[in-house]
Amino acid sequence: MTGQVTGHDEPHGRSLGRRLNWLRAGVLGANDGVVSTAGLVIGVAGATTSHTALLTAGLAGLLAGSMSMAVGEYVSVSSQRDSERAALHTEQRELAESPEAELEELAGLYEVKGLSAELAREVAERLTEKDPLAAHADAELKIDPDGLTSAWQAAGASFVSFTVGSLLPLLVILLLPASSRVPITAVAVLGVLWATGALSARLGGAPPGRAILRNVLGGALAMAITYSVGLALGAAGI
Repeated sequence: MTGQVTGHDEPHGRSLGRRLNWLRAGVLGANDGVVSTAGLVIGVAGATTSHTALLTAGLAGLLAGSMSMAVGEYVSVSSQRDSERAALHTEQRELAESPEAELEELAGLYEVKGLSAELAREVAERLTEKDPLAAHADAELKIDPDGLTSAWQAAGASFVSFTVGSLLPLLVILLLPASSRVPITAVAVLGVLWATGALSARLGGAPPGRAILRNVLGGALAMAITYSVGLALGAAGI
């Protein structure tokens, strides 16, 4: 009975971990979109009250940022996936060429984790009978052969999360009158940054206070700098 529970818990734990990682990446992508686009449109608002200029700059920043995030994530995950596949291929070749040595190596790994020599050998043999590559990939490489991350999914998630984050400051600043668009947009952005800071800390199991403070102060500084530059450029007639 115990063996059955353990067998079901492990895939569930891995699945949950992958979902949390995706969610955390989505929150961070949305956070990047909020800060990047808010800094851009508030900077433009400091230089001009033109609705067209704000829309053009905001859409350009949204598209450039989301594409950059998607391409960067695709390249990063593809490189990681290539490395994981190469490691799995090497492990598969070693299993074919020297299965007994690989069995001894697997048993040794379980001994290091605290099992007795006899139990470690039995566990290694049982797992090898079931799926030798999966057993070695888990113990040696910390890789799930059936759970490699999709580069296209990662790119799509980054694109969507950055776009969603960018839409908030862009829509807020476009819908408000010129006299109040900057302060209200800044307040709305800081509120979202507070929420994403709290959520990212919760997902990572960290105290929220410091994460929220970093997020809010970073966003406030970015908007203050870009607005000041926009004011200076607008005053100079550039």
